[in-house]
Amino acid sequence: MRGEAGLLADLEALAIPFAAFEHEAVFTVAESDAVNAAIPGAHTKNLFLKDNGGAFWLVTVPSEARVDLKALPAAIGSKRVSFGKAGDMERLLGIAPGSVTPLAAINAPAGSITVVLDEVLAAAGMVNVHPLRNTATLGLPGATILGLLRHWGHQPLVAPIPVQEPA
Repeated sequence: MRGEAGLLADLEALAIPFAAFEHEAVFTVAESDAVNAAIPGAHTKNLFLKDNGGAFWLVTVPSEARVDLKALPAAIGSKRVSFGKAGDMERLLGIAPGSVTPLAAINAPAGSITVVLDEVLAAAGMVNVHPLRNTATLGLPGATILGLLRHWGHQPLVAPIPVQEPA
C-alpha cells in the first residue's frame, strides 16, 4: 500500500499542483458542510459498492447528490449493487469508512475496483477529495483525478450518476 506518502510523491513527481487543507475529522457529508464552506470548489461524497458478480465499485458524486441506488447499476454498467463491507474497503483501498476517496485507488491493484466519477465532477475545475484520511482535503481538477487513476493502472468511468428527485 502506497498510502498518502505515495500519493504526495506522485503529485510531486508528476508536477501536479493542488490545494491542501487540514481540518478536523469529518465522517459524513453533514459533518463536512462546515469545513467545506471555507474550501472553494466542488465537494464530494463516495459510495463503496459491490455488485452481484463480486466486482467492487467506488462512485464519487457531488456532496449534495442523493444517488438513485435503483437506477445507478444501469448507469455504471452493472446489474445490481449493494454497499461494500468495511473489511473489503480496508483490504482493497487501505482506508477506513469516513476517509473514502477516489485517490485511494493508488493502493488498489489495477482491475480490482472500478472508480466512477460523476460527469459533473469530471468536468469541474476544482474537485475536493480526501488524501486517504478524513482530516484533510485536496483540491484537484476533475481531469487530473482521472489522469491519476489512469497513471495507477485504473480505467475510470465517467458517467451521469442518477439522482433522486427532491421529495
